[in-house]
Amino acid sequence: MSKPYVMQQQIEAVLLASFQEGSVAVPLLLLKNYRALQLSEIEVMTLIHLIAFLEKEKNDFPTTDEIQARMSASPDLVIASLQKLIHEQFITIDEVMDEMTEIRSERYNLTPLYRQLAKRLAEQEIAKLSTVRQPVQADESARNIFTTFEKEFARPLTPMELETISGWLDKDQYKEELIMTALKEAVFAGKVHFRYIDRILLEWSRNRVGTVDQAKEYSQRFRQSR
Repeated sequence: MSKPYVMQQQIEAVLLASFQEGSVAVPLLLLKNYRALQLSEIEVMTLIHLIAFLEKEKNDFPTTDEIQARMSASPDLVIASLQKLIHEQFITIDEVMDEMTEIRSERYNLTPLYRQLAKRLAEQEIAKLSTVRQPVQADESARNIFTTFEKEFARPLTPMELETISGWLDKDQYKEELIMTALKEAVFAGKVHFRYIDRILLEWSRNRVGTVDQAKEYSQRFRQSR
């Protein structure tokens, strides 16, 4: 067996092992909006590493040394980055207690980051809607659809879920009232998740359902047929 062939196999084995480690879900909203949020590249990389520690390694409170070991930035810059992210409420440090051992520990919480991204997306949607409607109407409309979904889901929406709603409005051109009606149908069916709502909207679109009354009539026929 030739030496180049052996080297190729070794390289492929290393690549395969790295791929099997998986990937990290970095919110596209973060990459698109970090400049507007006045975050530097170092601060964004710090956030990405925190996401990786939380998602892939189940380490919810990595040390500064652990974070810095994966970055080219100096320890002082990493510390300053974490301090800014905490000070400007992109992340928080929560204290938790193990109920079994009653030992207290700390962990990073990225929920504030997702809330800031959600706020940013809501502002962008309001700005888009204001070009075709009165500003007050646009503000109420955009705020209503996001808050209604959060109320039905009983939690803040993730950046991916916010992008899904934005895609329904902008890319698919679904009417807001139809999206709200689809949400009600999902609640009625006890299947409150985005994939089910997306299937409802797609089914209506394929059958040229364009109004709330048509949607209700279609859903009623569907339930009767079953």
